[in-house]
This record gives sequence, C-alpha cells and structure tokens, in this order.
Amino acid sequence: MTTQRPATADDEPFLWELLYESLYAPPGEPRPSRELLAEPRLGAYVTGFGTRPGAAGIVALDGAAGPVGAVWARRRDAADPGYGFVDTTTPELSIATVDGWRGRGIGGQLLAALQREIGRCSLSVDVRNPALRLYTRLGFVRVADAGDDGHWTMLYDPG
Repeated sequence: MTTQRPATADDEPFLWELLYESLYAPPGEPRPSRELLAEPRLGAYVTGFGTRPGAAGIVALDGAAGPVGAVWARRRDAADPGYGFVDTTTPELSIATVDGWRGRGIGGQLLAALQREIGRCSLSVDVRNPALRLYTRLGFVRVADAGDDGHWTMLYDPG
C-alpha cells in the first residue's frame, strides 16, 4: 500500500528520473536515450519544479522503498508549448511509476487525485502506450493528433 503527499521543489531529482521513465518504448524496442532529457521542450516539464506558479504534483510513497511514482502538471507558454499543449490556462501533466511498481494501480490513484486537485489538464500519449486505456477511463479525450509520430494530445475537462 502506498501513501501520497504533495510534490515539492525537493522532488525535482526524482521527477527527472520519472520523466525518463515516462518516455514510452514499445515492447522489443530500445529505450530512448537519456540525452533526450536535455531537450528544452522536454526538460521544461521538470526544470525548476515547485519554484514557479501554476505547478502541482503528487508523489506516491512506499514505506520501505520511498518514492515509487508521481504525477505533476505545469502550465506552459504558447511560445514554448509542451507535447500536450492545449492553451496557456490548461496545465500539462506528466506521470510515471518506478520500474517494478507498474501495474499496481498507483498511476490511476495518482492521476485521479491530481484531477480532483487541479481539474482541467492535458497530456500527450503514444497511441501504442497501454496507459491510453487509463487516461480514457479517467475521462481524457483526444483533442489532437500531435503530428505523424503516433501521439495524441488528450484533455480532461470536468466542466
């Protein structure tokens, strides 16, 4: 059983690790290079987390293992949009669990908790990623195809 707590600026190193974990690679394909994290468009999901307005996040903790997952969201600027950008008022979220902790419902619990906290939010997902089922189940709908790379921008809007 895990517990949850709000994410803080002190969680930034853990969020960097989870950002890498969130990069989907289909079974049988190699994981992307960690060098991708240096890409400013990707790194903006984590850089300075907790030090700017408009950020929210939740960390899942296991008593023995420590942090095992997190979901976090930030607003992005139209001049520097993220991969799931909808508009400047809609936070884009990232979510991941540590390898070995997937498939235990942690991601769904984290995502549902953040949805209750922030409401409207968006994300980008590879259409081959099994997490697409979770996002759909929790009310996200496809609002755009993010080009020819097989990614969708999805939006959760409770209102």
